[in-house]
Amino acid sequence: MALTMTQRVLTLDPSSYQRHRLHTQERNWAETNCYVDLWIELLHAWGFEPLAAMPFTLAIDFEGDQWTFFKFPLADLWELYGLDVQELAIWRPVLSHVEEQVGRGRPVLVELDSFYLPDTAGTAYKIQHQKTTVAAIEIDVNGQRLGYLHGQGYYELHGDDFVNIFNLEGVKHPTVLPPYAEFVKRRTTAPLAGDDLLQASLRLLRRQLPLLPEANPFAKFKPRFEADLRWLATEPIETFHQYSFATLRQFGSCYEVAAAYLSWLQSQGISQLERPTAAFSELSANAKTMQFQLARAMARKKPMDLSILDQMATTWATAIDGMKAVFV
Repeated sequence: MALTMTQRVLTLDPSSYQRHRLHTQERNWAETNCYVDLWIELLHAWGFEPLAAMPFTLAIDFEGDQWTFFKFPLADLWELYGLDVQELAIWRPVLSHVEEQVGRGRPVLVELDSFYLPDTAGTAYKIQHQKTTVAAIEIDVNGQRLGYLHGQGYYELHGDDFVNIFNLEGVKHPTVLPPYAEFVKRRTTAPLAGDDLLQASLRLLRRQLPLLPEANPFAKFKPRFEADLRWLATEPIETFHQYSFATLRQFGSCYEVAAAYLSWLQSQGISQLERPTAAFSELSANAKTMQFQLARAMARKKPMDLSILDQMATTWATAIDGMKAVFV
């Protein structure tokens, strides 16, 4: 039977919601990717410190056609915060699943169409259809209202956007596959805090060290980027945005979060991290510079100076050597 009241995990208000400082301080990259950003805010809204879970940002690599699409390891979320993340099998309408799980006090992380998400105004809202992951926190089916975490904050959608995002009046298309979705259960295990949280985070960090790239990722990226430039010169601006997201934005935003993680460790009393912190910050800033240079090169149909990638290879080695000097 359909539930007839508002279901919520947390009581949040879009007009007064206070973002985590990762989303308020001045940054090179305002956003990372949809999955990491919503987890930052979900952990923050629950009263946890998301920076403690960031060791996974240290071990990304160039994967050949993209940089690692970095995501919180689910085992880390369990170890630090007692959060049990499970896949949600979509065998009914998506709305029914969201309503039931949120009613059980479980956020639902679900892929939705940005075309109907008001917080993407100016980029995707009413402009283009593209999937993104949100965390559904509150839902009122009768009132046609959804409260969700996405990007840098907490938002609501209403009315026609609600109807369209859940396809309530649309024709079912058998060739359209259901979205990927997860739900999050908070176990009775008390989340870690204080020195216990710090020590657990350091354990996660040391587990990442064997996962560091065996070869310098920027040395691998340079010849591929040089080859990609030739076909990018013939592509429209939409291709630039897609390519930049999969490459420059991924490693740039990831290394910026890695620097924030090391800064957090320093605030907790871990010393000798100034050099790797500065190196990761430099990689993030250089990625932003490269993005501007790539856009200009594509617009002007002119080559790029790729010496910045040689510099970044050296900076990455500095960051990794600095990490190993402290933690190995």
